[in-house]
Amino acid sequence: MNALKNKVQLIGNLGTTPEIITLDDGKRIAKFSLATNETYKDSSGQKVTDTQWHNIIAWNNIASIVEQFLQKGSDVIIEGRLRSRSFDDKDGNKRYFTEIVCNELLMLGRK
Repeated sequence: MNALKNKVQLIGNLGTTPEIITLDDGKRIAKFSLATNETYKDSSGQKVTDTQWHNIIAWNNIASIVEQFLQKGSDVIIEGRLRSRSFDDKDGNKRYFTEIVCNELLMLGRK
């Protein structure tokens, strides 16, 4: 059960072209947004699609795969963990940010 403590699985498509960052120590990071859609019928029977946006971070080898093969609109399955952090903006207000640190990636669709 320990493996289930902080686990996220999402199927969606990239909302942005991945941003690739190389750190001073040579580690690589890929940052991108992922859209997931849920469809349901409202009380009047109308079909409604609810889109949620998720911030994704991928490191090293996965970041290299993201850079080579993914672009805006690519369909993927992401598995990872939630990470929340906070910072003070330029006005001194505390801001909170939640992202998913990807540890597995499966590309869907055509090559």
